[in-house]
Amino acid sequence: MTYTRRSMLASAAALPVAIATRPSLAGAPMLGQGRSPFNRFGLGTFEVTTLLAAERTVPNPHDIFGLNVNAETFEHVSQAGRIPTDRSRFFFTPTMVNTGRELVLFDTGYTGDDIEAAVSAAGYSPGQVDVVVITHMHPDHIGGLTRGETPTFPNARYVTGAVEFNAWSGFDSDGFNTKVRPLADRMTMLDDGDSVAGDITAMAAFGHTPGHMTYMIESEGAQLLVAADFANHYLWSLAHPDWEVKFDMDKSAAAATRRRMLDMLATDGVPFVGYHMPWPGTGFVNKSGSGFSYMPTSYQLVLDG
Repeated sequence: MTYTRRSMLASAAALPVAIATRPSLAGAPMLGQGRSPFNRFGLGTFEVTTLLAAERTVPNPHDIFGLNVNAETFEHVSQAGRIPTDRSRFFFTPTMVNTGRELVLFDTGYTGDDIEAAVSAAGYSPGQVDVVVITHMHPDHIGGLTRGETPTFPNARYVTGAVEFNAWSGFDSDGFNTKVRPLADRMTMLDDGDSVAGDITAMAAFGHTPGHMTYMIESEGAQLLVAADFANHYLWSLAHPDWEVKFDMDKSAAAATRRRMLDMLATDGVPFVGYHMPWPGTGFVNKSGSGFSYMPTSYQLVLDG
């Protein structure tokens, strides 16, 4: 069959008539927003799975980020980044690493129900988790350790930073007392440079909390940093690491840690998982002026061979 410009134009002109005479179909229902509950990729011989344990919209982000800058500056930066100034979206992203010998979970979300649902959606069961690592003691990281008085991960051993545990032991914290302290006899305390399991190394990143820790994952030359909360927003924390953040307990130490860790990630080209970064939580860091910029991963972590 030979197509000419005239015949194609004639066919196009007839198309509205054909559409108009087609019988209407029942409208599909609106289903609301949705996201995949997990994201899995390889790292050397390991498998890494990020879990979407929860997400929520938070009003008035300038009450959280950039406490040491005025409203005009915050608005200018936000508008340049094409994000609103009246609301922000928080993601809560625990990470699982399957080393082939042990299944390691980093942080547990707000509740036992949330983390169990997230782990199950990723194809695991809580009973399969061998190690639970707590990066720091804020409620959205320790809340899923137990359901009532029952440990959510019945077969796991627990790991956390010694400085962090000792600091919170002296605080009047209901979350620590009900979620962490009952498991203390099953916890291994780590210092900077200590090993969790195989090629998983603790890295001190103090400031957000007194003993906040990150963890470098390495397998066959590939690296990934489980960064937890040293940086909490992909724009406000990276482009402006000196901006004060409400949840940072030592704001000057947290800012120094942000600069140090971001410089390391940018210089070495190491990807990271950020607990509150845009889902699925993985990205790279580039140097940009006096700060840094966030580059979400596309397919870099899922290439075969």
